Amino acid sequence: MNTKIIAALLTLWLLLPFSSKAQLGFSNEVGIIAGPLLFQSDFGLRNNYDTNINNQGIGVGIVHYMNFAYRADCNCYSRDLYFNDHFKLRSEADLHYTKFTHEGYESEKQTLGGLQLRSHTGSSLVFELGMQLEYFPLSIRDFQAGAFKIAPYISLGAHYVGYQPKYESSLDTPGALPEDIYFNPFLVGDGELGGLDDSPGNTWAITSSLGIRYKLNVLSDINLELRYHRYFSNWVDGLNPDPQFYPPNKYDDSIVWLNVGYIYYLNF
Repeated sequence: MNTKIIAALLTLWLLLPFSSKAQLGFSNEVGIIAGPLLFQSDFGLRNNYDTNINNQGIGVGIVHYMNFAYRADCNCYSRDLYFNDHFKLRSEADLHYTKFTHEGYESEKQTLGGLQLRSHTGSSLVFELGMQLEYFPLSIRDFQAGAFKIAPYISLGAHYVGYQPKYESSLDTPGALPEDIYFNPFLVGDGELGGLDDSPGNTWAITSSLGIRYKLNVLSDINLELRYHRYFSNWVDGLNPDPQFYPPNKYDDSIVWLNVGYIYYLNF
C-alpha cells in the first residue's frame, strides 16, 4: 500500500475537523474501537460454517465524531434542527489483520488439488480511512443530557483501502501452490490477470453499520456495533481464481466486523 498517500490522508483527517469547527459550529468526540471480524474471500466456500469460523481476523480503529447538536465554541446547544439532533459525521482510521485457510468440499477432496488447497494459507493486512454519516432515531440532545441510557443508530459511508496480502504453502515440493489447478493466471476482463497475487494494492469500500451507544457519564459512552464493508476489488485477500474451475469465486471481498468502542466527548 502507498504509505505516502496514507500518511497524507491521515494527517488531513486528523487536522480538518478541529480547524473548521469554529466556522461550522460543532463539538468533537474521539474514541477507539476494536473487535473480531469475519473475512469473506476466495479462501474456502462462501456461507460455509468452517470457512466463517476459521477465517477470522481482528481489527482496531480510532474514530472522530462531529456532533452538530452541541457547539464547543460557545458551550451551548446548536440550533434545534432535525439534522443537528439526529445525525453525526464520523471519520475513522482502521487497521485489521486476517489469516486464511481453505475450507469446504474442494479442500477436502483426496486429490492433488485438495492437498494443495489444504496446504495453502494466506493473510491480509488492511488499512482503511474514511467517513460515515450516522443517523440516530432518538434525540442526540436528550441522550447527551442523560434522558435515556441507550441510543441506537445506523450509518452509511465510504473508505479508502490499502491492503497487503500474503500467501504460502506448507508443502515444499515443486508446484506446491495450487496455481496449476485452481489459480492458473487467466484474463478476467479489461486486461486484468486473475490467479494469485501478493502485491500491495488499494481500492475503495462501501460501509454500513448498525449499533448502539450506552451512556456512561456526561463525557463518555460505550459503543457496540456490527459493520459490513464491501470492497471494490477481488484482490484484498491476494486471490482471484477462475470461477470456471473454482466456483467460490463469485463475489468481491468483504468483511463483517463486530466491535466495541469507548467514546469521549471533548470540550473544545
